[in-house]
Amino acid sequence: VSKQMLEQVLRELRPLCTAEQQFIEKFFQLSQDAADLQELEVSVRTMSSPVPLAKEPTTRLLSEIFSCLEPELRGFLDVCNKAHPFGCLQVLVTLNDSIFEMWGSSSALPLSFLNTVLGNMLLLAKSSFNKCIGTLCKEIEEAKMVSKMKGGILPSVSRFEEFVNFSEEVFRTAQRRGELDKAHLRLAGSVFSSINSLSSANLKVNTDMVMMENFHHIHCFLCQKKIHCLEGQKREAKQRYSEHMEKYVIKYLGQPLEKLNHFFEGVKARVAQGVKEEEVSFQLAYSKQELRKVIEKYPGKEVKKALETLYRKIHKYLSPEENLLPVVWHAMEQEFIRQYREFEDLIQRCYAGSGIAMDFTMEDLLSYFNSITLSN
Repeated sequence: VSKQMLEQVLRELRPLCTAEQQFIEKFFQLSQDAADLQELEVSVRTMSSPVPLAKEPTTRLLSEIFSCLEPELRGFLDVCNKAHPFGCLQVLVTLNDSIFEMWGSSSALPLSFLNTVLGNMLLLAKSSFNKCIGTLCKEIEEAKMVSKMKGGILPSVSRFEEFVNFSEEVFRTAQRRGELDKAHLRLAGSVFSSINSLSSANLKVNTDMVMMENFHHIHCFLCQKKIHCLEGQKREAKQRYSEHMEKYVIKYLGQPLEKLNHFFEGVKARVAQGVKEEEVSFQLAYSKQELRKVIEKYPGKEVKKALETLYRKIHKYLSPEENLLPVVWHAMEQEFIRQYREFEDLIQRCYAGSGIAMDFTMEDLLSYFNSITLSN
């Protein structure tokens, strides 16, 4: 409503000021200096601070006649700004478009008193817009976590999306969007910063999981919005989502075969220190007997049970709206296969001819994952 009112005020002001200016110039036979015209035109087109025109007789007379215009407009813009949390966006677009329309209109006088007043109002609107964005950035960066949050989409991410959705709608038909692009970049920086500053102290769940979900959410949102200036942020969100998924998967996967993992980490460390592969089994902590003891702790049935527990745990904590469960579960399967192959390879190289093997085969492992996926 405030947008329509502002448009109406500007529409009605133009013929009034133009008629008054034409009358004064004709009645007092005042002419305009070509250099002044050019100077003002450049000023308004570049949206820099309007040229002081007090020296020009027409402007001086009009300033006296319409002395209350600028203070009244300032007051009106203030009301429009406060009418909506992001009212300053509507004001900025409406003023910008009005000035461009005036410059494109053949009936508009080039050295117009109204252009100067609106130029001042535009600077004021830009200042309000920048303050609004600054406040929003601070709000996003300092967004308090919900007490002991269990995961899902963070308040700062929702706030960012709310602003982008509203602003894109407001600027949809705008003549210029330079100010908005700058704002989008500032806000994207703030929302990335707020996700990065997550600490496990605030979360009841794995921090990597929450980061993975939120970066995934931002990536999907930016893919849908197709905002040119945020292409770099879209790529970064995708990269960060992948990084945190990898960390999440690896951190969680160590658990089903924890003792085996620990044992083979030790084997790899000995080899890295220079122990020959065929001599590793002569080290007391990594003897064939110790390996058999660890392998016995992981019969196939127990491994399947551990994977089922893991699936339930992931299912419980991943937020349903992101639908990342199939993606994460597949990544877990791939990582589990990679680990299994690595264990087999180390047994072949360091315990050759011992006849030691894990209780379950690769085929068994694939069938465990397959049955869990199908039954859920």
